[in-house]
Amino acid sequence: MRFGAGSLVLALVLAAGAPALAQAVTAQTADPIGALLAQPPPPADEEAAETGAPPVQAPPAGAPVTVTPEAPRPYIPPQEGALSGVAYDSRIRASMVSAQGFQGPLDGGWTLMSPEGPLYAFQLVDRGTGAVEGAWRDLRRPGALNASGFVDMVEQLGGEVVLRFDGSRVATLHAGGDGRWSGELDEAGGRRAVSLARNP
Repeated sequence: MRFGAGSLVLALVLAAGAPALAQAVTAQTADPIGALLAQPPPPADEEAAETGAPPVQAPPAGAPVTVTPEAPRPYIPPQEGALSGVAYDSRIRASMVSAQGFQGPLDGGWTLMSPEGPLYAFQLVDRGTGAVEGAWRDLRRPGALNASGFVDMVEQLGGEVVLRFDGSRVATLHAGGDGRWSGELDEAGGRRAVSLARNP
């Protein structure tokens, strides 16, 4: 059997390409999953991969996490339409006057006095509805545990006010022309002349 020159060239090419062909066939039959697992994992943090910085690691489960609080920011009030100091004070005074317009004549601090000196201090709340509440303090016994309490009852009958406090003490007072009230105090069975004046 005679081969021509072309056949000889073809045989040489096939012989030279046999190792490459065998390698290709071996690569196709190798484990593709194993090849993927053998590759190094990609960086967890894409930004770290781009900048070359080490990736951020999450703390292990159960490990304490430290959080640094943000520094407080100072409050800056809005400047638009802000009131000046004088205008602000005027508005506060107007609000107080308006609130006092809804209060009754007995609202505020009072001192019950005898000719010998101050006896009791009262702080009354009169909302102008007829009901008056308050507290009292015995000025002759500062610091004593039983020297203060709540007013039991305040009765307003025309120009007369009756203060009942500390169980048995009753002050019966009549309105005077100078803003004071005058009358008498029944205290433990003894009576004495008293006056009630608003605290300055």
